[in-house]
Amino acid sequence: MKVKSERGWKLVGFLGRLFLRLIVKTSKVTVLGEEMVNNLRIKKKPIIHVVWHGRIFLAPYFFRHQGIMPLVSPSEDGEIVARIIEGWGYKILRGSSSHSMVSAWKEMVNELKTGGEVLIVPDGPKGPNRFFKAGAIRLASITGAYLVPFSFSASRRRFLGSWDHFLLAWPFSRIVALFGEPFLVPGNLSDEEIEKFRLEAQKRLCELDEEADRLVSN
Repeated sequence: MKVKSERGWKLVGFLGRLFLRLIVKTSKVTVLGEEMVNNLRIKKKPIIHVVWHGRIFLAPYFFRHQGIMPLVSPSEDGEIVARIIEGWGYKILRGSSSHSMVSAWKEMVNELKTGGEVLIVPDGPKGPNRFFKAGAIRLASITGAYLVPFSFSASRRRFLGSWDHFLLAWPFSRIVALFGEPFLVPGNLSDEEIEKFRLEAQKRLCELDEEADRLVSN
């Protein structure tokens, strides 16, 4: 997508939010597990939300107006995401494995240590698909934040042929959004222990995808 002006980017954001609202408002939506997140918020506990790259399509809608800090790639695709979510009260943080990660890391640590929430795509921005990179585990270990997996699925959907098998939902669907059980990562972990928790987080997030798909297929 080639957008040459600020007005054009604002239009991208507006149309993106409009499209996501259209899908959700014309669908029968069930949200499960959100009470666990709300309990953490009441207690002012820091939270790291994690969602696979292939399941981020509707995530901006379900996380809107919560003051969450998402880590967004500075690529053109990331700019599209940033423009869509900027009207929904997010604290947008730009960075990736190759762009400004030192400063982005510091901002996430500060946000979590004050009881805030961040959102990380642990297999982004380029994969491998559903491989949970260790950064979120290290961040949780340092800050004492809870890791909370998220996924969604829809009865009317399409999986793209992209590296992440990106899931698109269509209007007039049955949509299920799932928040997984929050879990803590201990501090002062060895490399072997980080790998153990990385594998556990990867397993939980994959299982949440499968559960979401199962619920909309019944």
